[in-house]
Amino acid sequence: MTKAGKAQRTRERLIRVALDLFSVEGFDNTSVAQIASAAGVTEMTFYRNFPTKDSVVLDDPFDPVIADAIAHQHDDLSALAAIAAGIREVWSSVPATETGAIRDRLRVIASSDRLRSAMTRSAAASELAMGDALRIRGTDPDDAEIAAAAAIAALNAALMAWSRRDDSPLSEAIEQALDVLEGSR
Repeated sequence: MTKAGKAQRTRERLIRVALDLFSVEGFDNTSVAQIASAAGVTEMTFYRNFPTKDSVVLDDPFDPVIADAIAHQHDDLSALAAIAAGIREVWSSVPATETGAIRDRLRVIASSDRLRSAMTRSAAASELAMGDALRIRGTDPDDAEIAAAAAIAALNAALMAWSRRDDSPLSEAIEQALDVLEGSR
């Protein structure tokens, strides 16, 4: 067992335990100490993995992957088309087994005014990453900023709506947001 493998399993266990506790106790009523104890680790281990309790649900591991996919889209695509193609490329590779945890995270966020505000601030990093990827492709900086902001707004709205439903796959929410952005819906 490698140290990296053990660290990744610890991080995944912390996320799983935290989401379970958040769904039962509520985000605001769950402490880091409770999460660490339920995961069988120390609070220090929790903080080695997450700088704050909020980051358990707000950290977006997909940002760098999506930005890279956007940067490598065909030059002839418009800014929004490049974003849509990059997002489709990344989300098509997300295992279906991960969508339950994604929905759980979004439900925790949706249940807390503070987390919804924090998600908006956190989305700024996603927006910046998308904008930077577009600029790498040669997109005008103002156009890149506008396209990235539009994409983030559409995705956040679609994902929040999706998190409240149990009967639809994540891919439908992503496609709805991208179709609206591309003007095909």
